Amino acid sequence: MTGASDTQRAHDIVLWGATGFTGALVAEYLVKRGLDGVRLALAGRNLAKLEKVRAELSQYDPKAAELPLLVGDSHDRASLDAIARQAKVVCTTVGPYAKYGSELVAACAEHGTHYCDLTGETQFIHRMIRAHEAQARETGARLVNCCGFDSIPSDLGTYMLYKAFADRGGQVHRVRMFCGETKGAASGGTIASMLNLVDEVKRDRSVLKVLGHPYSLYPEGERAGVDGSDQRGIGRDDDLGMWTAPFIMAAINAKVVRRSNALLDFAYGRDFRYDECASTGKGLSGLTRAAVTAGGMAAFLPAIAFGPTRRLLEKRLPSPGEGPDRATRESGFFVVRLIADGVDSGGNPLQLRGRVEGINDPGYGETAKMLGESALCLAFDELDSPGGLRTPASAMGEPLIERLRAAGMTFRVDER
Repeated sequence: MTGASDTQRAHDIVLWGATGFTGALVAEYLVKRGLDGVRLALAGRNLAKLEKVRAELSQYDPKAAELPLLVGDSHDRASLDAIARQAKVVCTTVGPYAKYGSELVAACAEHGTHYCDLTGETQFIHRMIRAHEAQARETGARLVNCCGFDSIPSDLGTYMLYKAFADRGGQVHRVRMFCGETKGAASGGTIASMLNLVDEVKRDRSVLKVLGHPYSLYPEGERAGVDGSDQRGIGRDDDLGMWTAPFIMAAINAKVVRRSNALLDFAYGRDFRYDECASTGKGLSGLTRAAVTAGGMAAFLPAIAFGPTRRLLEKRLPSPGEGPDRATRESGFFVVRLIADGVDSGGNPLQLRGRVEGINDPGYGETAKMLGESALCLAFDELDSPGGLRTPASAMGEPLIERLRAAGMTFRVDER
């Protein structure tokens, strides 16, 4: 099989989960971006809800009123096979993926259909690699996880710096990522994924090994690298000149970056080091924010694992399908800083700095952009990556960076 480049397929992109809050944002992004030359279809469980979304989209482009609608169910493999056979790319926002995503990945792997999602669930990716890597390589299906705020800024930011070293004839050795100034609402889907993860751990303690191992997403048979656990307490980075605290998304982002290195034939080096945290600023105010962040992180995970506090939090935290209004989304932003150390063409120490910025709420507006552009990249760009369970950098690399730059995101490299 030749994969999803088959021109006989009816749709370039099928958006699975178009009736959900995030799915509707991705649909809006794709329609506003332009439907000329893009055969987009909307898919979900409920035809009436799909028709409502389609009608709302027609206000942005009258052609949206003619978008095809496909109906299926996350646990009905036959319906997912029918969708996958018709699509070059299936773009999905239906999570938690560990509960609702496995059959769709299986269908895409079997039918050579490219796939992209928003999962940040390490245990789900681990299972999908073991179950479908071989078949996806055979069929040519690029199955790309983590195409949102986790983990595109980390993964593509690191890839950008690797390329910057290579363009100078040098070699990157280590990247430190710092999630800095951010304005955005908590994602209901992310909260639901975390709650599901807690439930999985209670049922199967072996999941903890996958979550805790820094190289649990490495390809089978590859030896582990030199990185240890993610930052857990307060720190300070002298190069950045700021206080730091644990970053909740480091648990998935760092593993994705390390997998990218392995899938890129260790282009970053066999002993490449990567870590990330939240940067909280300078001086006493920065230290105070670091302490509050670290304390909040330490308290949150036990709270969602303990029945009474979990029920209390569930009443106050956003649920899947909920999200901020348009004004709030459009007032959001994020700033990610990266510091890369390595050597230049002469073997002399070289430090480069990177910056990734988004101009909307990171978990909604910018995530819709990142996922939408990932789907377009898989559908239309000339990519030389093989099939398999891929990462954004190892599947799409420079073409996706250029797409996101054109869409208003910042990917920039500076000399020290």
